[in-house]
Amino acid sequence: MKNTNKKILVSILAGAMLLTSATAVSAASVWGGRSSSMMGAMGGMSETYVTKTNALSYADLTGGIVTADDLFSKRDLKQEADLSEASCITAEDGQTIRITSEGVYVLSGTASNCTVRIEADKEAKIQLVLDGVNITNSDFPAICVVSADKVFVTTTEGSENTLTVTGTFQADGETNTDAAIYSKEDLVLNGKGTLTVTSAKGNGITSKDDLKITGGTLNVTAALDALEANDSIVIYDGNITVSSKKDVLHAENDDDDSLGYIWIGGGTLNVTASDDAIHGTSFVQIDGGTITVSGAEGIEGTYIQVNGGEITVTGTDDGLNGANKSSAYETAVEIAGGTLNVTVGQGDTDAIDSNGNLYVTGGTISITSQMSSFDYDGTATYTGGTIVVNGQTVNSITSSMMGGGMMGGMQMGGRR
Repeated sequence: MKNTNKKILVSILAGAMLLTSATAVSAASVWGGRSSSMMGAMGGMSETYVTKTNALSYADLTGGIVTADDLFSKRDLKQEADLSEASCITAEDGQTIRITSEGVYVLSGTASNCTVRIEADKEAKIQLVLDGVNITNSDFPAICVVSADKVFVTTTEGSENTLTVTGTFQADGETNTDAAIYSKEDLVLNGKGTLTVTSAKGNGITSKDDLKITGGTLNVTAALDALEANDSIVIYDGNITVSSKKDVLHAENDDDDSLGYIWIGGGTLNVTASDDAIHGTSFVQIDGGTITVSGAEGIEGTYIQVNGGEITVTGTDDGLNGANKSSAYETAVEIAGGTLNVTVGQGDTDAIDSNGNLYVTGGTISITSQMSSFDYDGTATYTGGTIVVNGQTVNSITSSMMGGGMMGGMQMGGRR
């Protein structure tokens, strides 16, 4: 477990001690801000929102859950490799390129059914420099990281690099590989060139640890998740265009639900998904960047925190969804800064939906919705920022604001 995850775990333990005496809050009569009787009239079902006594709460999380200093090393952020002692490799058809020791390796050439297999010591840092490489495989990753401490995939300035897998992935012994770039260890993508990844039957890029993107141009198209990680997906910078027939950014840890988070601090991100565009099981934190997402759910996480950035979300279902996926964090959506534009389609859709609480303390929120602008199962707090619903500035968060006013008589008391 890396230092960042240790820090989060320590915070969770501290939060648990503070919250063990908390009393569960029953809101059986409130569902998304609507009374159960109103829901009955509308054909819906009432729900109960209960405070998690062992979870980090808004008081612990506001102001930032993690920071760039927590997440990135100096080498993560360096966009050019030191090539003074680099080894040069040319990809060839049918070749397995085995890397077993720490170092810098420059890869070029065009090949089919070629795999770079990294199987080094658990303390080894490997930097794979892509300098005009084009690999097309039928059923196995173009890059497969079996063991190392950390692997950097760095594109050289001005280079065009393409990694494609056209068919269904085969297993590597007992390991079910599922991505054009597959890593069991920490994976860092950076550089000054372009990397295009296509996976016709599986994921685009998978890390079973942390996945970091700090620079370069990255284009990913995948049948399943475009970018997937167990512990975290964190983006510092880069020009990133990703699309998927499933989730685009998906972070989830089945063994530890305090992990599986997403942090975005900069760069330009264009996301198109058939399911969730951005899904962080524990939390999603956005501090900066220009982010455009389109999907069934735009952004989903147990705790969603927006502190900055220019964010445009289009959802056929919910725009932002604070969903109860993790026991380690309060279920909530917090908007503290940035500019957030949310458009949702017709039907049973919510622009901002929290299965717990909703906090708006800053930033600018602009919502286009024909159904519900806000939906929450706990309470809503509005103390700052600007909210515009269908072109009209509002000064309170109305219970299940239907298209900016159908339920306008059911107020939560405005800013408080």
